[in-house]
Amino acid sequence: MKQIDTMKTKEQARKTGKDPFRWTGKLRNTCMATLTLLCGVGSSVQAQTTEPLHLNDAVQYALEANQNARKAKLDIENGQYQIDEVKARALPQVTGNGGLTYNAILPLSALPGELAGQPGTTLFVAFGQKWNSNFGLSVTQTLFDNSVFVGLKAAKTTAAFYQINAQLTEEQIIEQVATTYYQVLVQRQQMSVLDSTIRNTQRMQDVLEQLYKSGLAKKIDVDRNMVNIINLKSRKQQLANGESLLVNQLKFYMGMPIQTTIYIPDEPLDRIKPQAVPKDEVVEVSGRTEMKALATQQKLLSYQKESVKSSGLPTLSFNGNYSYSGLGNKFPYFKGLGSGVNWFDVASLGLNLKVPIFTGGATKSKVKQADIALRKLNEDISSTRLALNLAFENAKTQINNSIITLNTQKENVELARQVYENTANNYQNGLATLTDLLNAENSLTDAQNNYSSALLSYKVAEIQLIKAQGNLRSLLNREI
Repeated sequence: MKQIDTMKTKEQARKTGKDPFRWTGKLRNTCMATLTLLCGVGSSVQAQTTEPLHLNDAVQYALEANQNARKAKLDIENGQYQIDEVKARALPQVTGNGGLTYNAILPLSALPGELAGQPGTTLFVAFGQKWNSNFGLSVTQTLFDNSVFVGLKAAKTTAAFYQINAQLTEEQIIEQVATTYYQVLVQRQQMSVLDSTIRNTQRMQDVLEQLYKSGLAKKIDVDRNMVNIINLKSRKQQLANGESLLVNQLKFYMGMPIQTTIYIPDEPLDRIKPQAVPKDEVVEVSGRTEMKALATQQKLLSYQKESVKSSGLPTLSFNGNYSYSGLGNKFPYFKGLGSGVNWFDVASLGLNLKVPIFTGGATKSKVKQADIALRKLNEDISSTRLALNLAFENAKTQINNSIITLNTQKENVELARQVYENTANNYQNGLATLTDLLNAENSLTDAQNNYSSALLSYKVAEIQLIKAQGNLRSLLNREI
C-alpha cells in the first residue's frame, strides 16, 4: 500500500496558522468523482487526493459514498413507488381485450327429427360461423374495500420507516468512520513515540561505538543497544503495517476506492480536552433513532392487523363492459353485412358485492397471529429502551474512568521521563548500567504508548456517549 503523504509544508502551515490544504470545494469534487467511478461512469483513472482529510471530511464523504448509505437512499425512493402502487388499487382498472377464432369444424347440435318432419329421428345440425372476432373494454372501480385504505396508510408508514432506517444507517457509518479515524491517529502517535525513542537510542549507539573504539565501553554494551534499536524498528514496522490496515479499513467504511491515496494530518493531542459527565445526568431515549424505527414497525404491525380484519368486511365495486364482435364464414376484417359478416356491439354495467360469511375461523386466527406479533414487538421496544439506557450509563462510566486513566497515564509519562533522564545522566557518569538505561527507556516508551491507548479509549468512549445521546451527526462539525 502507498504510504500516507507527510507533506513537508505541514509544519509551516501550522506555525502560520494557515493551512493551504484545507478541504473546501475540492472535497465535493473528489467525492463526486469517486461516486462517478463507483457507478462505472467515469474513466479507469483512480481518484486521488492529497488534501488533508479531517474527521468531518471523512464522515461527510462516507455519507455520500458508502454503499449502505446509498442503498438506504434507494429504499427511500422505492418507498414512494410502493405508495403509488397502493394508490393504483383505488383508481379505475381498465382492461382491453380482443380475439379472432377460426372454427375449422363447426360443432354439431342434436335436434329432434320432428322439427324437420322426420319423427323418431335425431338430426345433427352445425350451428355458428367459421370466423368469430371480438374487441372489448372493461372497467372496474373499487367503491369500498377497507384493505385498500389500510394498505395506503401502511405504504406511507413504510416510506417513513425507510427514512428512519436511512438515519440509522448513517449513524452506524458515522460511528465506524469516527472510531477508525481515531485509531489511525493513535497508531500514528505510537509510531511517533517509537521514532523519538529510536533517535535517542541511535544517538546512544553512536556514543557507545566511539567509547568502544576508545576502549571505554564494552562490545556487549554496543551489541545490546543495537539489538534494542532493531527491536524498536521492528515494532515501528508493525505499527506502520497496522496503520496501513486501519487506513484501508477507513476507506472501506467511507466507500472510497482502496487504491486512493489520502492524507490524514497529524492532530496535536493537546487539542483533546476530556470532559467528565455528571453521574446524575440522564438521557431521554425516546428520541433515539432505534426507538423511532421500532415505533414505526409498531404502526406497520397495527396496519397489518387491521388489514386482516378488513378481509372479513364486505367489498363493493363497479364494473362496466363493452364489446364489438363480428361473425361470418369469411375472414371478418374489412368486410360488412354485404360480404356475409355481421358486426354488433354489446355493453353492460354492474355492481359487485362480496360478503364473506364463513372462512372456517381463518380470519380470526390471522388476527390473533398479528396481535401476538404486536405483543412481541412491545417486548422488543421495552428491551431496546433498557439497552439504550444501559449503553448511556456504560458510556458515562467509561468516559469518566477514561479521564481518570488519562490523568494517571499523563503523570506516569512525566515520571518515566524523569527516571529516564536521571538514568541517562547517571549512565554517562558511570553510576548506572546500560541495563538500567535500557529499562528506563523501555518504561518511558511503554508509558507514552499507554497514554496514547488511554486517549483512544477516551475518544471511543466519547463516541459511544455521543451515540447514546443521539448526537452522532454532530461529528460532521468536528475536525478531531
